Amino acid sequence: MIERFLKQTKFTSVEDYNKNLEFIIPEGFNFAYDVMDAWAAEAPEKLAILWTNDQGDEIRTTYGELKEQTDQAASYLMSLGIGKNDPVMLILKRRYEWWVVMLALHKIGAIVIPATHMLTKHDIVYRNTRASVKGIICVDDKYVMSQVEAAMPESPTVDTLIKVGNEVDQTTPNPSYSGGEIWHDWQSEWKQAPQFVRPKHVNDNSDTMLMYFTSGTSGEPKMVAHDYLYAMGHLTTGVFWHNLHEGSLHLTVADTGWGKAVWGKFYGQWFAGATVFVFDHEKFNADTLLRQMEKYHVTSFCAPPTIYRFMIREDLSQYDLSSLEYCTTAGEALNPAVFDKFYEKTGIKMMEGFGQTETTMTLGTFPWMEPKPGSMGMPNAQYNIDLLRADGTSCEDGEKGEIVVRVGDRKPIGLFKEYYRDEELTREAWHNGIYHTGDMAWRDEDGYYWFEGRIDDVIKSSGYRIGPFEVESALMTHPAVVECAITGVPDDIRGMVVKATVVLGKEWKDKAGEDLIKELQQHVKKETAPYKYPRIIEFVDELPKTISGKIRRVEIREKDNKK
Repeated sequence: MIERFLKQTKFTSVEDYNKNLEFIIPEGFNFAYDVMDAWAAEAPEKLAILWTNDQGDEIRTTYGELKEQTDQAASYLMSLGIGKNDPVMLILKRRYEWWVVMLALHKIGAIVIPATHMLTKHDIVYRNTRASVKGIICVDDKYVMSQVEAAMPESPTVDTLIKVGNEVDQTTPNPSYSGGEIWHDWQSEWKQAPQFVRPKHVNDNSDTMLMYFTSGTSGEPKMVAHDYLYAMGHLTTGVFWHNLHEGSLHLTVADTGWGKAVWGKFYGQWFAGATVFVFDHEKFNADTLLRQMEKYHVTSFCAPPTIYRFMIREDLSQYDLSSLEYCTTAGEALNPAVFDKFYEKTGIKMMEGFGQTETTMTLGTFPWMEPKPGSMGMPNAQYNIDLLRADGTSCEDGEKGEIVVRVGDRKPIGLFKEYYRDEELTREAWHNGIYHTGDMAWRDEDGYYWFEGRIDDVIKSSGYRIGPFEVESALMTHPAVVECAITGVPDDIRGMVVKATVVLGKEWKDKAGEDLIKELQQHVKKETAPYKYPRIIEFVDELPKTISGKIRRVEIREKDNKK
């Protein structure tokens, strides 16, 4: 499959990859037709999805069956009036139908807006009005549906509502809204649609295919718009970074409302012809996840460091993970202590990657590279990556700077189009031929990049600039610490001081107190430069996180500022 889209498909070194990665870009590329339907024609009996949930249900779908289902779904959605360029929001958790609907909307040329099930009425109204959402397809869940219903009076562009599943009490009449909108029922309606006829012109490469609302440290969420080549940009994610092949059974831990879902559960994996494994669950539990990996013989695994931190707290010798071939991690920086412990217990070296909602993977540790624990790896050859000082000049090796993408004359495959309907915000991040990520890193003499934190997260104390990640990594080497977050707290003398918010292992919780605080402070002083040690340590039961598992340091800072 990938030979249709790459001039060279195998690489043996960093130099080979950097020199010879070259895409073949067809006109009007559409992932649903050009990759998924092509697989259905070539290998219709090959398994595309293996879906299961925490209730023991299971769905196995071949590429051939998936084509039939997505054609049917596309026809159904078109019969409801959804067409080219219509924005459609999906709030489907990890339900099987998310994969079907995503592909169906691509086949129509509609704009997909994945969203988390945790949205409130305010969140939904904001998204509906900012993006002129036409339809919402959501899980049949009382909370989700009630928030959608409450948002309808303030969402004039929405004219199609579809519920998926049978979780709501079916004796209750379908809710209706002012204007007469009602819930369409996916289960009873979608298979009744007429035979699908492909639209004559679905899309150009530059058309908007996908949009994500992504939150920053301040203000309302930004709308990140991606074109149809964004899907192709993830070929390198699945085939090279995840190192997938046609025999792979790949599991990425990610909610479908987060951009990581299309990184690890959709585009790149199917470029490789792999099988996407989905475990639909309500609450994460490391033991349950490991049992699923054992039962289904998962071969490839990707998760944010948070997941690995809890996995290594289990006795991994009690699980049969012999089928596991390859492990990757992204979403936030990987603490070297977690890498070392996982390698010690499994013999597998985690391969880290870095990117944003605005990009595909921009930095990564590829199979032809030896990973350095805690490093994001090297630039992905489809991006021209640099580190810049505050004055806009390039950093030397060992010097901290902002990660940027030098765009040049042609936008790299995978980089976003714009912040939708916000020219000012787009120009702020992307000007003079450079896209500014807002993330800080430094590069070592071998060309590996090391994450420091968001520009807004950097702590300035007594004239020193302290990246939160370096202190977190030092703390994580202490056996008491399960996870932690480093933030800055205003201080009259030093400007700011370093604070650590720490989650302790269960065997250490009863030792929380001044003695353990002093022990942790001394530990950090030994592990890194003494001026970086946390002068304030707070013990908590859990850290605030996004739906994707990223630690929300901004929430900790806001809470401290209110004290």
